[in-house]
Amino acid sequence: MEMSMQQENSDIKSISGSGSCLYDLFCCETPSLNSQSQREQWMLYGPQERLDNLMRQAGNKFCADCGSSDPKWVSSSLGVFICIKCSGIHRSLGVHISKVLSLNLDDWTDEQVDALVNLGGNTVINKKYEACLPSYIKKPKPTSSIEERSDFIRRKYELQQFVDSEENLTCPFIPSHARSSSSSHSSSSYNNPPQDKKRYDKQTTKNRIGLSFRNSWGRKESESKSTKKSNSLAGMVEFIGLIKVNVVKGTNLAIRDLMTSDPYVILSLGHQSVKTRVIKSNLNPVWNESLMLSIPESIPPLKVIVYDKDSFKTDDFMGEAEIDIQPLVSAAKAYEKSSINESMQLGKWVASGDNTLVKDGIISLEEGKVRQEISLRLQNVERGVLEIELECVPLTQ
Repeated sequence: MEMSMQQENSDIKSISGSGSCLYDLFCCETPSLNSQSQREQWMLYGPQERLDNLMRQAGNKFCADCGSSDPKWVSSSLGVFICIKCSGIHRSLGVHISKVLSLNLDDWTDEQVDALVNLGGNTVINKKYEACLPSYIKKPKPTSSIEERSDFIRRKYELQQFVDSEENLTCPFIPSHARSSSSSHSSSSYNNPPQDKKRYDKQTTKNRIGLSFRNSWGRKESESKSTKKSNSLAGMVEFIGLIKVNVVKGTNLAIRDLMTSDPYVILSLGHQSVKTRVIKSNLNPVWNESLMLSIPESIPPLKVIVYDKDSFKTDDFMGEAEIDIQPLVSAAKAYEKSSINESMQLGKWVASGDNTLVKDGIISLEEGKVRQEISLRLQNVERGVLEIELECVPLTQ
């Protein structure tokens, strides 16, 4: 009997993985999954079904950062479920810190769901990133301002000021639960929080990751410094919607290596930047990769830059273009106020010698989604065309 129980435990471990804290919690909260066969059945569900199950767990029913109910977004790199307002600030941190995905709008793979399970969910992640949260720093609330959210989220994830010392980082604050046993010297340090922060800033190097990441994109040093300064304000922007950008493919791109290139695409909207994967040795790459950006109230152009990835030197420039997304946003706003249901053309961006379009960019309504297909001629380069599909998503979704 003892041997069979040991065997069952071994089988369960092989199914859930040793780090699947969120999976174990799910099984505890769901008695119907206590048996091995039922656990195996759960693991056979599609990624969206498993994702829906994770959303219903107690710790994930509220935003990890402000406590808003029913969060619809996830930082797949951090493993936290977050609300729409906090997701905009997460995007401004950069994908090297927090890669934001929609629970409903993005297509999830089994690998992405497995990674999310293994990270542990809101309860586990908050235990790590808020282990040393002092009492004088208050978490944002659902009604908190953008400024309050931005300050807290940057301290929490970018500077990692509240991480436990067990993670090999210096914890500048004494956690509130240890205050009663702290010495008078500790109490003195609490009364001077700016000194604590200064000491931490000298000891950590985490905040340098963003700079090195941007430098790897081949931007000039002066541009990187300017971006770093302005990033502190990026999270304080009110957003009116989201734009989903599907980078489809490139055609006849420029040669930057001996006979070919290793292209990738950077998309920038205001202070936000996201990038596609690198495709090796291909002048006609097919990405079919969807990326999401928040739309600021003052709508800037969507900037597109193509680079050639190099391992031992600065990445080579392969062209750029700008897209005016104002017509697409205007069409999406008009559709929200209308009662239109059938598919139809809503407008178009006409190709001409004054813009980078290869052909007219038609704005259409298809299955309740406002989309635009664009074929861009890359600028400041000898050749290359990039095909992109845009979709405007209201914040209400």
